[in-house]
Amino acid sequence: MYQPRRSSRSEFLPLRGLDHHVRIWGDPGAGQGPIVMLHGWMDVGASFQFVVDALTDDRPVIAPDWRGFGLTDARGTDNFWFPDYLADLEGLLDHYLPGQAVDLVGHSMGGNISMFYAGARPQRVRRLVNLEGFGMPRTRPEQAPARYAQWMDQLKSHHRGELDLQTYAELSGVARRLMRTNTRLPQDKADWLAGHWAGPCTRADGTPGWGIRGDAAHKIVNANLYQVDEAIALYRSIAAPVLAVEGADGIIKTWKSRGHDDDLLKRLREVPDIAFARLEDAGHMMHHDQPEQVARLIEDFLNKP
Repeated sequence: MYQPRRSSRSEFLPLRGLDHHVRIWGDPGAGQGPIVMLHGWMDVGASFQFVVDALTDDRPVIAPDWRGFGLTDARGTDNFWFPDYLADLEGLLDHYLPGQAVDLVGHSMGGNISMFYAGARPQRVRRLVNLEGFGMPRTRPEQAPARYAQWMDQLKSHHRGELDLQTYAELSGVARRLMRTNTRLPQDKADWLAGHWAGPCTRADGTPGWGIRGDAAHKIVNANLYQVDEAIALYRSIAAPVLAVEGADGIIKTWKSRGHDDDLLKRLREVPDIAFARLEDAGHMMHHDQPEQVARLIEDFLNKP
């Protein structure tokens, strides 16, 4: 199994009525300010372990589990709203880094949250590294009726117990699932991640097993259509320098394969101060595929004068 170079500890922070799990490497209050790393959908803060191990300056790192993911609870909610993540992030920063401009690294959903937060609170972000958090395809107003109907139908399915996440008889099954989803993920890292991505549970047949540490309500479609114009307005308000990192086999390639021809990178160019990087041998989960390269990009960008 993968052996971490840097050990972490867990803290639980009460925020907005929920106990948020926060993983911390190093001492956030000592020396150089910490990097705040924000995970993507159906992931956990521990997912950044490989990148943290590859950092050469051993800066402290703070990585929360978003509400309803990992060890952060959801208190029975049946729906998740994107603005809640922004308010949760602000509460986290107010607790650990009050009054400071921070360095953010966000992957996928975490990258999208970082971008919106940096646009809404430009004074709170010093630099931002966006790993494949490039937004969603453009929507049309006429999609709204079907979207609301789909949302209500899925809510009812969820309350009937029809949207439960898959369980596994053994932890090795979770590791195999991770490797199927990301064929670049080696066995040793998959085995290590599995223990953070899943936890002990009782399966439907009453036998013990392992269940994904994520709330099934995350599978419900967002009732609101993605508003490109709003996203661009937030991008234009970002004051911090931004580095956008694309995987050659990442989200842009995925959207194109599904028939979407939106130029997501063109939208990102609305950010006043942005640079781009591309990792050739990496997919969407680049922090697993190429943690050393991702760590170098992060450090080089954050340490620029």
